[in-house]
Amino acid sequence: MGNCNLLLILTTALVGLLHTKAGLQRQKRHTFLDFSSRRSDIVCLHGTPVSFGKRTFCSCADGYDGKHCEIDTSASCYIGSGIFYRGKVSQSESGRRCLVWDRRTRKNLMASDVHSGRHNYCRNLEYKQRPWCYVIKGGRQVQEYCSIPSCGIHAESPPTESPPTEAPPTETPPTEPTCGQRPRKQMKIVGGTIAAIQSHPWMAAIFWNGRRPTERVFHCGGSLISSCWVLTAAHCLPDGFHTAAQTLSVTLGKNAINETDVTKEQTFQVEEVIIHPEFDNSEGNFNNDIALLRLQAIKGQCAQESGSVRTVCLPPANRALRTGTSCEIAGYGKEEEGLWYNSQYLRQAKVELLAHDICSDKEYYGNMITENMFCAGKPDWSQDACKGDSGGPMVCEVDNRISLFGIVSWGEGCSRAFRPGVYTTVTKYNRWIEENCLSSLTSGSVFPK
Repeated sequence: MGNCNLLLILTTALVGLLHTKAGLQRQKRHTFLDFSSRRSDIVCLHGTPVSFGKRTFCSCADGYDGKHCEIDTSASCYIGSGIFYRGKVSQSESGRRCLVWDRRTRKNLMASDVHSGRHNYCRNLEYKQRPWCYVIKGGRQVQEYCSIPSCGIHAESPPTESPPTEAPPTETPPTEPTCGQRPRKQMKIVGGTIAAIQSHPWMAAIFWNGRRPTERVFHCGGSLISSCWVLTAAHCLPDGFHTAAQTLSVTLGKNAINETDVTKEQTFQVEEVIIHPEFDNSEGNFNNDIALLRLQAIKGQCAQESGSVRTVCLPPANRALRTGTSCEIAGYGKEEEGLWYNSQYLRQAKVELLAHDICSDKEYYGNMITENMFCAGKPDWSQDACKGDSGGPMVCEVDNRISLFGIVSWGEGCSRAFRPGVYTTVTKYNRWIEENCLSSLTSGSVFPK
């Protein structure tokens, strides 16, 4: 009976709170956060934290929703390409009423949307030009762009832009470059997560060598940029400039970490380790997080081009990509935060570039973001790099070729809201790469003939 009275008192108190003017008004949205104990540091961007028992949730102001009250549901225009638009317009340009998003779309792309995507509001899913929705036209379900004006703010930051003083790219030789090309026949990607190595043939797996040849421990990812050179993150080499090359080996063409396929894989010892001289982690943000590994040739030959081993192109020195551009990341890291083991298989994800001023905002990473790095993630925070993916590639398609624009560097947790992945901006280091690899790396000459 005492427990029933206590429950009645608590219920009455909560109902009273919900009806007080200073408390939670009926129009406000209440989203519980996934915390097992009371927290005083809950971030509510447009609302106030409220605790009840062991639960803490954000009480959002009118016009806002989401776990952190970060979703502006009253937005009347969209910024950039509208990937973060969360307004309530539900009409296409032709005046047709939008259909409710289907269950599969909600599950895969709209987990953190308003009402978890259970609505018919316009959204920019699947990397279109601007917000759109499904409508019925001529008795068929089709896609149409929505009747939403642009805010006139195209936050096209230069996350991948090099300084004006950057040296011009090496003159392209007469021979056609073979970098950045996937084999025509690719294995199908299962569920958009597990990827065949043929989809990312430039992927390199970096191992620590044990005392015996068979004792190798996977450590980081990397990207093959020429037959004898792999680009990776400097923080993957914990001994820094003192890292001995003989402690490392690299395997190319690897589908699964704990399996060996001699028909696809090529393994090399590392001959030389070159870390950027200004690599610095004194602020905890891995500034200038880039390093080169020279592969040790076997009988005068390093990597040989095949269906599972190819080089990725380095992007043009001054090439900038628009905010919202969709790019790919790949790696053998953890499938989700908190797991003690890495993925058995190579996995991939699609992420979108964020504006520099957004990622360096205090709600994201603040002044930890330097001009040598940029951020990328999914609008619903559903896909991200994780521990074990460090050093791996972020690639984007430019001029029908795949170019390496980023190196997986750091981030707070995995797939956390407002904590996107942070990547080293490769175009900032074109000259440094060229100076260190000049003997074997020139544009278009990535494999010996």
